[in-house]
Amino acid sequence: MRNNFEYTKRKTFLRTHLQIIIAVSQLIADVALSGGSRFQESLFIINNFANSDRPMKATAFPSEVKDLTKRIRTVLMATAQMKEHEKDPEMLIDLQYSLAKSYASTPELRKTWLDSMAKIHIKNGDFSEVTTYDFVLNTAPPKPLDKFTSLLFIYTELFPNGCSAFKKITPNIDEEGAMKEDAGMMDVHYSEEVLLELLEQCVDGLWKAERYEVISEISKLIIPIYEKRREFEKLTQVYRTLHGAYTKILEVMHTKKRLLGTFFRVAFYGQSFFEEEDGKEYIYKEPKLTGLSEISLRLVKLYGEKFGTENVKIIQDSDKVNVKELDPKYAHIQVTYVKPYFDDKELTERKTEFERNHNINRFVFEAPYTLSGKKQGCIEEQCKRRTILTTSNSFPYVKKRIPINYEQQIHLKPIDVATDEIKDKTAELQKLCSSADVDMIQLQLKLQGCVSVQVNAGPLAYARAFLNDSQASKYPPKKVNELKDMFRKFIQACSIALELNERLIKEDQIEYHEGLKSNFRDMVKELSDIIHEQASIRVIENENMIWGP
Repeated sequence: MRNNFEYTKRKTFLRTHLQIIIAVSQLIADVALSGGSRFQESLFIINNFANSDRPMKATAFPSEVKDLTKRIRTVLMATAQMKEHEKDPEMLIDLQYSLAKSYASTPELRKTWLDSMAKIHIKNGDFSEVTTYDFVLNTAPPKPLDKFTSLLFIYTELFPNGCSAFKKITPNIDEEGAMKEDAGMMDVHYSEEVLLELLEQCVDGLWKAERYEVISEISKLIIPIYEKRREFEKLTQVYRTLHGAYTKILEVMHTKKRLLGTFFRVAFYGQSFFEEEDGKEYIYKEPKLTGLSEISLRLVKLYGEKFGTENVKIIQDSDKVNVKELDPKYAHIQVTYVKPYFDDKELTERKTEFERNHNINRFVFEAPYTLSGKKQGCIEEQCKRRTILTTSNSFPYVKKRIPINYEQQIHLKPIDVATDEIKDKTAELQKLCSSADVDMIQLQLKLQGCVSVQVNAGPLAYARAFLNDSQASKYPPKKVNELKDMFRKFIQACSIALELNERLIKEDQIEYHEGLKSNFRDMVKELSDIIHEQASIRVIENENMIWGP
């Protein structure tokens, strides 16, 4: 430390400072060093040497040594916390990411902790998070973006726009905009080769994460470098990988077997148990088709080992929790299934299943209620509360859970609920019909539920409740017209679905199909009488039906 300080003409010993912190962090990350008494004693001795060094007393040297030993102790304390939460993957990743974030101006240190996070994700099979980490290596822990931040300072010729060059891959790259080059960078040997190696690692991670669509964006960064070098053999390999990625995209779109994760809102209550986590809410990303009972059991087991299983209670009701009503003797965890949320504009832009499961930060869940206080009631009194949650970052991220930083509630009145239900049924039919490989079982199940004339259930029940002459006058004309318009779209979707079913069925289902058509005619006739609009039914002649005034 002293030699480095003298070498810089008594200005700083930053190089040695960084080397020591990096070494300690790497040793701790590999669980080879602890904050034992002998190690703590050595830090105390170093401070004493600096303070008793007479030639250095009038310089900044003693205070810089004190600052270094303080930072080492901070790392040791953070490690002690990690040890405490080593069986809690979400908390462990949170702690490591906090440490990585604290070194925003020291890319190599940030990289050390991001590397450690990546190892945990690989161990748990969370490849989406690892890939994101690779890509942001000095940005965010588990995405393919993380490794690039420090590199971007070097490669300004290749990426004149800096981090924004990676924005199409993940919006989380914005975090890296805060990174600053420091003197410690002189000891880190980044080169074009290092960048290419990291980009290629990222492609491997994306392949394992089944996020084939993003491989093309990474390839766009690799190809210009190989073209500039005239490395045609490597260009051949890149395009071969791209061909494989696009083939995989077609395959998963056809089979629909790719599942990119399930999401849950998880909230913690109980200050004596969760301490700083008390009252915090997160969105958790769980693997593939994880069920509500599965994540609930996992959390009960995890926190049961910490607090005792008898002290942990799961709240499966999605309503807002009244903390005053909770028994402080228990650690309460609320778990709610949520879906990615998109407004109408986003839905037109995000057309594929992948686009609706990648770079997402808004989620929704709904809860029924009535003004009388009951959850369920008759159609005319059934309301619905839609809760939209926004996270601080987008999934996939370097972490499997992201804090919720904004909540919006929308209350749907009974006629709004009716419009919403008909809209959902219409969308389901349209999705089934537009599929390249039609699922006949699902199509017929949906049709059966849509066209069967039922007295107190199904689409007709909504028409009877809100569009009859005796009822419609009770509601705003705009709302009534919205529901009518949605019924028009619904009837058209049913017509197209019936036509498709007729084309695809075999002889043994002709009678079943005729029954569906008969039910459809009856439904359209009753709707026409209710709304006073005549429908021109031409589904029998295999033409789309038109319904209007």
